[in-house]
Amino acid sequence: MLREFKEFAVRGNVVDMAVGIIIGGAFGTIVQSLVNDVLMPPLGLLMGGVDFSNIFLVLKGEGPYATLAEATAAGAVTLNIGVFVNNVISFLIVAFAVFLLVKGVNRLRRQQAKAPTEPTAPPEDILLLREIRDALRKE
Repeated sequence: MLREFKEFAVRGNVVDMAVGIIIGGAFGTIVQSLVNDVLMPPLGLLMGGVDFSNIFLVLKGEGPYATLAEATAAGAVTLNIGVFVNNVISFLIVAFAVFLLVKGVNRLRRQQAKAPTEPTAPPEDILLLREIRDALRKE
């Protein structure tokens, strides 16, 4: 059983999947930073100085609260609309990046399928038999 697990664990697909998960996690962090730190501040500025991460509705609790952190610290129940918008934008960026990756892989596969393949050389014993046949025909 241990041998089977070892064969499974070192198979190329499992290692590739592990690398993909690690890189995906790092990519998710980069996208989250892109949305929160690069895209949303100028977008909020264009919309009149709105900080999207602080757009929320208080469902239960004494208000008003200036920030989401204040509301959370006070124990208020909130509907975090701005955080949701940030996450939707992050998802769209990741989905677009995955789309571009899959599109590139599909293009490479189509190019490989169109590439002419060279015929494989016959085995050595077949070549030897052909030589014997040709020698017998000459006699």
